Amino acid sequence: MTRAVVVTESASASVQDVGSEFLRPGSPDADGVTVDVEWSSLNFKDGMALTGDRGVARRLPLVPGIDVVGTVAEGDAAGRFNAGDSVVVNGAGLGETRHGGYAETAYVSAASLVELPEDITPRRAAAIGTAGFTAMLSVLRLERDVAPDDGDVLVTGSAGGVGSVSIALLARLGYRVVASTGRPEQADFLRSLGAADVIDRAELSDAGKPLQKPRWAGAVDSVGSATLANALAQTKWGGAVTACGLAQGSDLPTTVLPFILRGVSLHGINSVDAPAALRRTAWERLAVDLDLDLLDSLTDEVALGEVPGLAGEILRGRVRGRTVVDVRR
Repeated sequence: MTRAVVVTESASASVQDVGSEFLRPGSPDADGVTVDVEWSSLNFKDGMALTGDRGVARRLPLVPGIDVVGTVAEGDAAGRFNAGDSVVVNGAGLGETRHGGYAETAYVSAASLVELPEDITPRRAAAIGTAGFTAMLSVLRLERDVAPDDGDVLVTGSAGGVGSVSIALLARLGYRVVASTGRPEQADFLRSLGAADVIDRAELSDAGKPLQKPRWAGAVDSVGSATLANALAQTKWGGAVTACGLAQGSDLPTTVLPFILRGVSLHGINSVDAPAALRRTAWERLAVDLDLDLLDSLTDEVALGEVPGLAGEILRGRVRGRTVVDVRR
């Protein structure tokens, strides 16, 4: 038996003791790897799964947790991973279509596993998590089109996981970052991460003209809806915007004008289905480009038993930075 957070058909989440037959995939997985989970993390998508939101929780009962950090207990048939390897996996259907990281054991696909870089401890890997992994994917895409001397880079949803790590990464790489937030009390925190300026999200959250005064060389958006539309409308000629979230909404009320009159590029960031080579590149860059001491300063830690009670907090935007889950506590 192993401890796990389980969301049932009634949408209630609780810590239960479950057997291996509950956690294993329904059909044999030739690419499967057994991982003894040590750490996971709390993400917005986890909050949705914990409430039984069927847009995320595609199966019930479900063990949420889109991040798994731990040690390989049983390697894959192809020998790519061996017992004792320290590994991380983000997304890849965990906590959505298959049981995720809020359990002491996880069965994951070898194609999504990455061996941890030596410079990143398991706890820090969980602090990076899908949010930091997504932030790194956004930066990798953004830097193809935008150089640090091209102008300001906007980060929306900046006090959240993706936003806070994006600020830290971009600032360390030499970009001048402007953070957008609806929580003015977080301004000092955002500046401590490297933001040069902080603006109220109200400047971007209402419907605006399809083409506006150019302000940004690029942007990292995790909000969607009118916020993303305004970011596009305010991006300079040849700029780039990455989109990875929908905290405000999944709609995009804009026109083709930013694209055909200013040559703006919109790039979708999908951390769930990222191929193995891109996953390795992102984690190699995180080991180099992210200030890990700074990461520690924006990380809180909770025990597995505290997770069910945190769903409402993250969905209401009350969780700052990163929260790691000590699965063994």
